[in-house]
Amino acid sequence: MIRVRRYRAGDAAPLHAIFYRAVHEGAAAFYSVAEQRAWAPHTAPPSDWAARLADQITCVAEEPDGPVGFMTLGHDGHLDLAYVAPETMGRGVASALHDRILAEAQARGLTTLDTEASHLARRFFLRQGWRDHGAQQVARGDVRLTNFRMTKTVAPRGG
Repeated sequence: MIRVRRYRAGDAAPLHAIFYRAVHEGAAAFYSVAEQRAWAPHTAPPSDWAARLADQITCVAEEPDGPVGFMTLGHDGHLDLAYVAPETMGRGVASALHDRILAEAQARGLTTLDTEASHLARRFFLRQGWRDHGAQQVARGDVRLTNFRMTKTVAPRGG
């Protein structure tokens, strides 16, 4: 059973572990080892990780054994992070998180969301009705990663 809740103190380390594994295992078919290392270089969270999660609207999906995924939404409508544990892919975790993020956006009166999606996330977001505005290259040190600029119109609350 998946339950989605808001971020709380103590979530930073387990969520970083999900992020790291999602990049190095879940997205491995789409990105080279060098790209994965540039994207998620360390198993330990960076010093600003907890603050980054706390400063955004962070939704956490959890099962009885703990967190299995998370998404973060900036107060400006930018969906910053969207990751699920590789072993839970295809089990509705991302959909449950996405539904909660949309509800959070509606509650705040946001009309448009935007993100920069990985190859893997792009496929998910397209199924959720996001619009693809094209690929772009993002530098991480001396490595260039491809992601996709995407937007979603948010229906008004109750509409």
